[in-house]
Amino acid sequence: MEVNLLAIDSSGLVASVAVLSGGIIMAEYTVNYKKTHSQTLLPMIEEIKRMTELDLGCLDAIAISSGPGSFTGLRIGAATAKGLGLALNIPLVAVPTLEGLAYNLCHTGALVCPLMDARRNQVYTGVYSFEGGVFNTVKNQCATDIEDIITFLNAEGRKVIFLGDGVPVYRDVITEKTKTEYELAPPHLAYQRAGALCKRAEELYEKNMTISPREFAPEYLRLSQAERERMEREKNA
Repeated sequence: MEVNLLAIDSSGLVASVAVLSGGIIMAEYTVNYKKTHSQTLLPMIEEIKRMTELDLGCLDAIAISSGPGSFTGLRIGAATAKGLGLALNIPLVAVPTLEGLAYNLCHTGALVCPLMDARRNQVYTGVYSFEGGVFNTVKNQCATDIEDIITFLNAEGRKVIFLGDGVPVYRDVITEKTKTEYELAPPHLAYQRAGALCKRAEELYEKNMTISPREFAPEYLRLSQAERERMEREKNA
């Protein structure tokens, strides 16, 4: 079944948009710069639409990176995807952020461990493999201490590839604590890319794993700093 998807990822520092049609990535627009996603996403979508002569009415679904990640980035991406989905009357395919990241290294024989900086010595992470080309979850995405995920990987005893914006932040810890064989993904594969999101979304769409735009909500995995501070104030009141 050929599917036409527009994919949006604004879960981290990178903003990325891609179009998949008939199994081919027709376009991908990725920016890793200082501008906010509210400034970049819609112009990026419009440019891809113009360059590929894309008829939005031909889309089957909107793929969206569903979290975890930047609270603001996830909300901007969610609002964009929900607005398009409602306007076009098509469903969303919610792809967990770390699964989308793992698909940058689709079909590697090593374990794949995305690391997103969650501050306070924590990361958003998960562990994945592509056994025989089939995607497998070795450890579900979670928010955890960087040393805890490295301990898990050491116990697995397999080669692992790290990627994500948490790698440069925790490079010294990775180097010191990782006892199994490991690599760091090269720059062109290290961060969110909507083309990889398209691939995972295509598989989920073919399994009828879609959600209506009205029902979709980002998956944050933990409370925002503002919410944590509010709860602390209420506890001490």
